[in-house]
Amino acid sequence: MKLAVLSDIHGNYMALRQCVEYALAGDITTFVFLGDYIGEFPYPRKTMEYLYALKQKYTCYFVRGNRDEYMLNYRNAGENGWTKGNSASGVLLYLYERLAAQDLAFFESLPIKQVLTFPELPPLTICHGSPNRVNERMDPEKEATYEIMQNDNSSYILCGHTHVQREIRHGEKVIWNPGSVGIQVEGGGKARFMILHGADNSWHREFLNLEYDTETVIRQLAVSGLESYAPWWCVITKYALRGGEIDHGVVLDRAMEICAGKYGQCKWPEIPEECWAQAVRELLPEDF
Repeated sequence: MKLAVLSDIHGNYMALRQCVEYALAGDITTFVFLGDYIGEFPYPRKTMEYLYALKQKYTCYFVRGNRDEYMLNYRNAGENGWTKGNSASGVLLYLYERLAAQDLAFFESLPIKQVLTFPELPPLTICHGSPNRVNERMDPEKEATYEIMQNDNSSYILCGHTHVQREIRHGEKVIWNPGSVGIQVEGGGKARFMILHGADNSWHREFLNLEYDTETVIRQLAVSGLESYAPWWCVITKYALRGGEIDHGVVLDRAMEICAGKYGQCKWPEIPEECWAQAVRELLPEDF
């Protein structure tokens, strides 16, 4: 038994296709998707249509990610608060404006946790952040991570969200994070995912890192108009695609610190672009 496990596609269609084609070439026809289907990249419908087609042809399991939930929350809150030209919320608005009703219905149908069972193999708990919340990080330095492992009935938990490809062990239990297909942390700009091999009543993981045409993806940021929605956010995306190891969250935190220092307070997404510019200049190299 072999499964392909993919997380955090973030709308990077080219990276997704590379991973899926690799899996299919290895005769893998069962796919596990751990959420965040859309995110930093243009043409979200192309990614969603690809996933729907895959679902029609092969066995696919899906759970909801935090990005997917953002879209539902924005709709339910009356579609207020996101603006074009704002590097904090502009990319979310771009995505929302291009999604179809089918996509929102799909996100709404997804559980935040699912337990997968296969004959003669241990069950797998799959989730995005944690089995409890889509936006909870399961990091090895957090005591809560080990409490979650202890309380979950499965010996194997598959999660995403952190974009870090890694294994966390606690007694007889293990967490496997396949990393991010679409936008990596410490991944050298490669598409990351995982293949699980099931045999002898246990699972064994194989972490994979694939090269793909990142420069074409970078060009699409401008051609699609996404850069005009979230200028500095797209700068960070380019940096990550070219192998940078400082992620959006780190730059966002610094931009908010700068904003609070200048104006006395800072509330997301109301972060002036000048604060983004300063954070990028401080944290990212000029010549990436």
